[in-house]
Amino acid sequence: MRLLVTGGAGYVGSVVAAQLVEAGHEVTVLDDLSTGHQDAVPEGARFVQKSITEAHSVLDGMDAVLHFAAKSLVGESVAKPGLYWSNNLGGTLALLDAMRDKGVGRIVFSSTAATYGEPERSPIEEGDPTRPTNPYGASKLAVDTALTAFARVRGLGAVSLRYFNVAGAHGRYRERHAVETHLIPNVLKVATGERESVSVFGTDYPTPDGTCVRDYIHVSDLARAHLLALEAIVQGEHRIYNLGSGTGFSVQEVISVCREVTGHEIPAVVGDRRPGDPAVLVASSAKIQSELGWKAERAALREIVSDAWAALSANA
Repeated sequence: MRLLVTGGAGYVGSVVAAQLVEAGHEVTVLDDLSTGHQDAVPEGARFVQKSITEAHSVLDGMDAVLHFAAKSLVGESVAKPGLYWSNNLGGTLALLDAMRDKGVGRIVFSSTAATYGEPERSPIEEGDPTRPTNPYGASKLAVDTALTAFARVRGLGAVSLRYFNVAGAHGRYRERHAVETHLIPNVLKVATGERESVSVFGTDYPTPDGTCVRDYIHVSDLARAHLLALEAIVQGEHRIYNLGSGTGFSVQEVISVCREVTGHEIPAVVGDRRPGDPAVLVASSAKIQSELGWKAERAALREIVSDAWAALSANA
């Protein structure tokens, strides 16, 4: 298929683009490089440096779109909500209008577990209430709502994938954000000497060791789900799937495994809880397992950390 990958120079987008190329698809990556990296675009893919609002210029002849282009920092979204609404929702609506004009009727959307906000239960299922607590999650939920409407009114075929904590690396493709908010890369940066210590926010949660528990999914598993979703699109339907390993690991467990993998002591500084941090966030991926046959094959925390460390070390 001829496929457009928006945001394909970013972390998840580049891994998906690489897997699509490996699968024999003709891939065009559209990215404005505001947060992505041109050298993350896989060999064999065409690269176009443009904004998502200019997608109409590259949609001719495309069979489908895989949409990753978005702002994704929770703190920034609180400080600059207009940026997130205009980019994440406004940019996506412009993309959907361009797809309609060019006759492209299929899309896989990179959504997020942030659409659920603070959940009432764990593991979280797709039918659970969506109450985002920040503009980032709200803007992504708004796109999901728009996709449902466009599927009903325009016959669009869409799949939204709601990720939990993505980590690890796929060969040379790794996390490298200008502002890093994710736990595993920040812990590993202590081992490389880029940081002096890692912060632990709260040790009095109702969890086995008192630190928050999160669901980590290997980026290669995550990317593979996009390829399955692409094949499963049905015109006139919008499907939503959670993506996670179904297993939770605490902050302390992550730090301990990083110490084992790197051989570094990795000092940890304990601080107060952060407002709004739920004790446990774990996904139920039963729906995508049942309907698309996907499951997390690289769910071991040590494998996730080892792959991230190998990629980071190779590019140090």
